[in-house]
Amino acid sequence: MKIKKMQAAILVEQNKPLVIDEVELPSKLDFGQVLVQVHYSGICGSQLGEIAGVKGPDPYLPHLLGHEGSGIVIEVGPNVTHIKEGDHVVLHWRPGIGIQANPPKYKWKGKLLNAGYITTFNEYAIVSENRLTTIPEEYPLEIAPLYGCAVTTGFGVIENNAKLKMGESIVIVGAGGVGLNMIQGANLYSAHPIVAVDRFQNRLKLAQKLGATHIVNNSEESDWKNAIFKIVGSRGADVVIDNTGNTEVISHCYELTKPNGRTILVGVPKKGDNVSLYTLPLHFGKVFTGTHGGDGNPSEDIKRFIFSENKGIIKLQNIITSKFSLEKINVAIDQIIKGNVAGKVIINLISNSREK
Repeated sequence: MKIKKMQAAILVEQNKPLVIDEVELPSKLDFGQVLVQVHYSGICGSQLGEIAGVKGPDPYLPHLLGHEGSGIVIEVGPNVTHIKEGDHVVLHWRPGIGIQANPPKYKWKGKLLNAGYITTFNEYAIVSENRLTTIPEEYPLEIAPLYGCAVTTGFGVIENNAKLKMGESIVIVGAGGVGLNMIQGANLYSAHPIVAVDRFQNRLKLAQKLGATHIVNNSEESDWKNAIFKIVGSRGADVVIDNTGNTEVISHCYELTKPNGRTILVGVPKKGDNVSLYTLPLHFGKVFTGTHGGDGNPSEDIKRFIFSENKGIIKLQNIITSKFSLEKINVAIDQIIKGNVAGKVIINLISNSREK
């Protein structure tokens, strides 16, 4: 294989900073695998959850991270038909067309380093063919990571899970990268009101720019649930989406939903944290459900969304508000957790990348 070694951010221990170190790539690509030079990566809340151990002890440590990125294909493995060398691609965690290959076998300090079908906190990535979608060469690779999760999940939840209709009311709790795209999607469907809820005022200001008609800061508003009722009406909203995974917030979202409305869960609670609900309304039309990344098809959706962006229908430039190098990824993660960045953080992996 053309590339022998790379720099990568490694999760060695939960609730500890990632370790930046040199990783050895396998000598050849396996059936259905594709080698990509990763140019840019996003940082999703899922990775923050992995680092924090939200789902409990991690049996795969140490391992690589990241599931939304962009790059250029360096080499393709046996039987790969949908991707070729030189293609510009989005790396996405939901499967699309193509082979689902075995995860790559990297080595770190002479021992096996675990990785899934896709990782993006690394200069190069061996990716399963079905986790890649080609994009036009002229499309900016710096923006393309948003299509790996933030855009496809955000719009997918609106289209596929909420099934939002014109004129319906919606409350979106958590205005991070995914939530901001939900707001854009709700605006495109002419929902009203569109209420953005978040703990950080900088995110709420950006939410307004992207289409939120009302904002509520649930760290400053002591009775934020009733503040929302005053906006959407005493019966509640047609759609309420939780991006936080906080069980108390989830309970509030359920209560804020109309008797025949839809509560959609995107955020995942910590293992062992349970939600207590009065379930009778579920027998009479109320919906309480989760989503798996918007339940879309990235092979189709990414092309459709890029077309919409090119037509000026959706806007992504304002969503990226901070950029960091791979060496500063722990700083970036800390800034996200503290709420010091309004929108999406992008990691630049090409600035110091070199063939090894």
